Amino acid sequence: METKQITLGGGCFWCTEAIFKETEGVLSVTSGFSGGFIKKPAYREVCTGRTGHAEVVQITYNPEVIGLQDLVAIHLVTHNPTTLNAQGGDKGTQYRSIIFYNTEQEKEIIINQLINLEEIFDAPIVTEVKPFVAFYPAEIEHQNYYAENTEARYCQLVIAPKLEKYRNLKLQLKGSE
Repeated sequence: METKQITLGGGCFWCTEAIFKETEGVLSVTSGFSGGFIKKPAYREVCTGRTGHAEVVQITYNPEVIGLQDLVAIHLVTHNPTTLNAQGGDKGTQYRSIIFYNTEQEKEIIINQLINLEEIFDAPIVTEVKPFVAFYPAEIEHQNYYAENTEARYCQLVIAPKLEKYRNLKLQLKGSE
């Protein structure tokens, strides 16, 4: 089986990870950091906003089950791609909306999807699209965070509602097939 990877940032990686772990065709999701200027940053360093990194997830997926176009669409509708350097209460460049592409073909698919979906938002999409350079996995306590900490306050107040919205969207899409 051929697999592909894409690296996406849309605010807190705990939220993004939880959503993509429930996506058919996604084989693995790893929370981490990308887009900065130091090697192997720690979570506490990235949180300062001074490393240039974004909180991201690196997704390994089966392109025979789900395509990049669909992954980008899910990414855009499950966070706010119109806010610069912020998602809800999370503020700073580490929470920016960003997509890292691996090939020029991926870049073209991503840009086209941004253009296609812009009309569903009330403001312009500010998602950055940049070439992938490096990914640094976050510490182990940040992996599979929602599943390991479902009862935590942040999970209940922030992640659970996003997951519910995503699950409802998936049901609506299945109903329209």
